[in-house]
Amino acid sequence: MTNPGGKNNMKKFRIIMLLMACTLFLAACGKSESSKKGKDNSSNTQLIGQTSNKYYQGVIKNGHYQTSKSRGVTVQQNDNQLNLKSFENGLLNISKSHFSTDKYIFQEGQYINTNTAEKWLDRKTKKNPEGLNPSGKDTKVPMYLQQIDEQDFMTQQNNSLKISGMTIGVGINSVYYYRKEAYGAIYQKKLTNSEIKEQGKQIGNTILQRLRKNKDLKNIPIVIALYKQAPNDSLVGGNFFAYSVNNDGATKVSSWQKMNIKNEVLPSQSSKTNNNDEDAFDNFKSQVQNFFPNLSGITAQAHYVNGKLSGMHVNITTQFYGESEIISFTQYVQTQAEKYLPSGIPIDISISSTEGMQSFLSRSSSSKEFYSHVFSSY
Repeated sequence: MTNPGGKNNMKKFRIIMLLMACTLFLAACGKSESSKKGKDNSSNTQLIGQTSNKYYQGVIKNGHYQTSKSRGVTVQQNDNQLNLKSFENGLLNISKSHFSTDKYIFQEGQYINTNTAEKWLDRKTKKNPEGLNPSGKDTKVPMYLQQIDEQDFMTQQNNSLKISGMTIGVGINSVYYYRKEAYGAIYQKKLTNSEIKEQGKQIGNTILQRLRKNKDLKNIPIVIALYKQAPNDSLVGGNFFAYSVNNDGATKVSSWQKMNIKNEVLPSQSSKTNNNDEDAFDNFKSQVQNFFPNLSGITAQAHYVNGKLSGMHVNITTQFYGESEIISFTQYVQTQAEKYLPSGIPIDISISSTEGMQSFLSRSSSSKEFYSHVFSSY
């Protein structure tokens, strides 16, 4: 007599053995695939899509954006945040003129880490021979170097990314701030243009020599750009004044190219500002203030390259809190901006109150009309 339960048990046993075999096979495949991924770094690297050829593609590794290892490291607290913005934006514009957005992929600096940046930004001493600021007492010898920024430019080769270019920004103080005693009064010493240029070029040359010691950076083009920091009380950021392109593994800067870049505040107290730009802004400002008197102020930062206006950012501070007021005001600002502000240049207009940003307007250099957006309270 046959045993139905025995047949069922045998059938179950065969199914279990088959499943175990499949599991072991899949595990082996998974292990093999995992080993391949471990050897091929490119499998963990992704590129951020490029929405416009004005911008670089970025790099994501292991699901995370590659942040800079040295950004934000400065000699002391930088009270002028406009310096940081002008420094980073200006450096990116310099990079674009040497590393095409169509050919290169942008990666935040990965070779100068936080520890290295801190050493370089400190004074040169026996304990810190790598310091790029001169040795001596704070009350007598200025700290010239304020900040360093690194930008890496990659190219794709055999499904992987390779470092193929680099830009280094070197921020030099225009005013040296120091204390004679801990928590004491802050003193300042204005540095001459000749000091700023001399120190900047010397420091840039030393940084180039140090970077070339890394085998990955031995033969790539390295751009060194020198930036003059604006004083802490300035209403505009600083500006780049020289750069050098170092090809073919050069370990010493052979020449520096002068840059004529200026940032001016409008309305201006300086006679250097272009009268036509000043008049255009004054007309815009008076029209807006006459129509809406509840304004705390209207100022602009005008950006000049080789004496020509190349961009403008307008800040308007209001006392409006009702959304209908903000919408009406934004629409009026747009009509007056299109009528009075200079054409053919990019312009941003920020409208804000003590509660924060209320609306924003923007126009590209090739457009005649402004795009606007009102930030709703909900």
